[in-house]
Amino acid sequence: MKMIVGLGNPGLKYAKTKHNIGFMTIDRLAQKYNVVFKRNNFEAEQGEFFLNGEKIILVKPQTFMNDSGRAVGPLMTYLGVLPEELIVVYDDLDLAIGKIRLRQKGGAGGHNGIKSIISHLKGSQVFDRIKIGIGRPTQNMTVVNHVLSPFSQADLPMIETSIDEAVSALEEYFKTDDFINTMNKFN
Repeated sequence: MKMIVGLGNPGLKYAKTKHNIGFMTIDRLAQKYNVVFKRNNFEAEQGEFFLNGEKIILVKPQTFMNDSGRAVGPLMTYLGVLPEELIVVYDDLDLAIGKIRLRQKGGAGGHNGIKSIISHLKGSQVFDRIKIGIGRPTQNMTVVNHVLSPFSQADLPMIETSIDEAVSALEEYFKTDDFINTMNKFN
């Protein structure tokens, strides 16, 4: 079993913002495998499919970004998902727009959604991540305004490519069940 969590904020107001790149990636994967999301009792939208006999659970927390762990932690406990079966897809300010980076473990790097998940996993930082670059804010823009703004028209082609690349990385991992090999291939 694998649980793929895309981070973002619920609601149409945030649907196309930079902070929602995790939701966008999960939606692209769900579309590819004809997954329908349903709201569960853990403040999340959840869908699933089977690939080569393995259950793949897709999750979009509906708690808002900074409290993502409130949905992820209890859902993992309920479903019996171990931290090493978790992959979180989210935005990264420190990566150039359109770049992706896979990591096996590590700190939150200032990302409040990841901080929340680590907190709800009792401090465990041992889970896989796919970070998608959204770039740094311009001089006159705050980080909050940057992450909650939509991508520019000029950036959209790079974002579409990075979402496709993140989906390809997930599919490679599903096929090989080897995250280190997948990291080496996509980083």
